[in-house]
Amino acid sequence: MEDDSEPEQSSWARLPDVCLRHVFHWLDDRDRSRAALVCKKWSGAMYSGSLWRRRTITFYGRPSRANTLELQSALWYVKKFGKYLKHLEIKLSNPYNTAFTQKFQVTMKGLLSHLGKCNSRLVSLSIKYLELDRLSWKNAVRGQFIKNFATFLKRMSKQLDYLNLKGARVTLEEGCELLNSLSCLTNKSFIAEINIEDFFSLHLPVYSSTLFYQAMSKFRSLVILTLNYNCISDELLDILQEHSAHSLCTLNIKCHIHDPHGQVVWGMSWANLAKRAPKLNVNFFFERVMKHDHLARILLVEIPVRSISLRSCYFSDPDWTMRPTLTNLLPAYWHVLQKLTLELNNDHELLDNELLQLILLCKKLLFLKVWAFLSVTFMERLLQNRAERKCILTTIKVRIYTARQESSEEDRLLSDIYRKFKYLIDSELNYFVITYPMV
Repeated sequence: MEDDSEPEQSSWARLPDVCLRHVFHWLDDRDRSRAALVCKKWSGAMYSGSLWRRRTITFYGRPSRANTLELQSALWYVKKFGKYLKHLEIKLSNPYNTAFTQKFQVTMKGLLSHLGKCNSRLVSLSIKYLELDRLSWKNAVRGQFIKNFATFLKRMSKQLDYLNLKGARVTLEEGCELLNSLSCLTNKSFIAEINIEDFFSLHLPVYSSTLFYQAMSKFRSLVILTLNYNCISDELLDILQEHSAHSLCTLNIKCHIHDPHGQVVWGMSWANLAKRAPKLNVNFFFERVMKHDHLARILLVEIPVRSISLRSCYFSDPDWTMRPTLTNLLPAYWHVLQKLTLELNNDHELLDNELLQLILLCKKLLFLKVWAFLSVTFMERLLQNRAERKCILTTIKVRIYTARQESSEEDRLLSDIYRKFKYLIDSELNYFVITYPMV
């Protein structure tokens, strides 16, 4: 007998919309497009706004055919579903050349123009390492990009909550134009987080710029600010105290050897900011700024320092010694320091005792990363103190430099130390220790 009943639908056809959207969430663009061809229900899922809230677009300096197709596809989808976009990241992959920057500028002009017209939801934007001071950026191309980008920021200024322009390397005037764009409509900006690390070109004394003060005075609710030390001044700290003290939680400050860092910043300015912004934590990142007198001018006792990173980047300089920094400067933060990173080529001085005493002094220190010339016994002493609860470290990452190519004896000793404290390491620590020949 012939069966006239409807064919039984598969379980996929009865999948609730919320589950179907979750499945689509894990598919890439190409697979989403293919899945959308299955039926009307699946096609409708393709247009769910939750799928298109976050996008990353990568521009390749030397694109292969596959990379070119990937970029074209990403741009097409952003334009098609751009009205849903909340988080946008633009990546630039080296190397740059004049043709690349020209094409990038034209493409971004169209993309930003489209988003400026159709999108009212964008809250997060990241375009890192533009490096606009490269010779591959011709003046006309660079100027047009800045103009288009500033126009876009003006349109988005009311809704944008996060902006990352790390590594833009702009002039003082260009940088302040972009920052001012965020407050153009109301003369105030309530953006919460800005990353302007390496935003300005090298060697610029931004701390003496009235233009920069005026631009920064427009921000009224900063929570996280990332910048270079060549932007720090009494005036900037006063501005932050006046306009963002109620919200400010984190200052990330990079100090690079090639950036001016000889300005005088008074401890009273830091003390006033810390008093008005009780939630404030300051994280310092030093790149090849290792001399004690330079650090002493910057690391004032009034600063609520949570994290310090000191990196010599394999450079060895007999003119600097790390011992007074470990014994005189850093102990001032014994009650607040939580994270310490040291990457040193200290082949001219041993620091085992000074480093261990600093660790034991810092009562809140949780994270330790050290790349330096150390004796293997340093690790045994450190772990013994940790086992006796004389410190509260939860992360220990150490690269022990050695002056010999052969390090089998040190490796054997480290293995013995690991076995001795295995119960502690496995249960309480994020632990990674190796030897590294520096020949």
